[in-house]
Amino acid sequence: MKKDWIHFVLFILTIGTTSLAGAMLSGEEPSMSIGFLLKGLPFSASLLGILGVHELGHYFASRYHGVDATLPFFIPFPTIIGTFGAFIKIKSAIPDRRSLFDIGFAGPLFGFIVAIPLLFVGIALSEVRQGVEIAPVGHFSLGSSILVWLAERIIHGGLPETAQLIIHPVGFAAWIGLWVTSINLLPIGQLDGGHIAYAVLGPKAYLLARWTWIALLPLAWLWPGWLVWAIVVLFLIKLRHPPTVFDWIPLDVRRRRLALLALAIFILTFIPKPFGGF
Repeated sequence: MKKDWIHFVLFILTIGTTSLAGAMLSGEEPSMSIGFLLKGLPFSASLLGILGVHELGHYFASRYHGVDATLPFFIPFPTIIGTFGAFIKIKSAIPDRRSLFDIGFAGPLFGFIVAIPLLFVGIALSEVRQGVEIAPVGHFSLGSSILVWLAERIIHGGLPETAQLIIHPVGFAAWIGLWVTSINLLPIGQLDGGHIAYAVLGPKAYLLARWTWIALLPLAWLWPGWLVWAIVVLFLIKLRHPPTVFDWIPLDVRRRRLALLALAIFILTFIPKPFGGF
């Protein structure tokens, strides 16, 4: 328990950096006042809510299956969103593919559930501007996933070509959370999708991981960041998933069906070209 203070300190620092980022996104005149930071709290609370619930899903699923895991580590960093995300560290072996599936899927599932209402609220609060080409979030345009496109259609209807949606910071936080969810659901190595794929396919998941990694390379024509991500995956995350302790225990039918839900979430949230021109 004495070591838990680092989680608290990092979380408080990340509230500060994400609130600063949110205040900048709100279009307010920058200042050193508390009032300026408070303008960024809706963005900070939305983003950290999604990321936090995602990681706590992993944490509680690990505890349920007797797997030793840390509380979430939040990473404060002065970027446009104020953070490099969050993670937990699993400190003991995962016993079987059933527990592996639960631990891998709990994060994306619960993060997705939190992100959906925030997306609709954020889209509803967003401004439609007619007759001008102006990028959302101030300086750049955002790509749309199937889910984001549906939310825009439901709330604002079909926008004419001359109009653009200037996304509200809460909507941007949900967009980030859903985009991160899709990246985590890639069926590669130690990503959440890699856990799910190995739970379903066992050692055969390596073949799926390899072809998924290859598919990232042509996507770099749409967004160069995919090439960077492919390099990170190859050298840091790795393609091959390690076996569980009792790897011969098969996945049950219920979890195999839930794997289809994980696939559906990935399809709904994936964005081939996340960012447009600056």
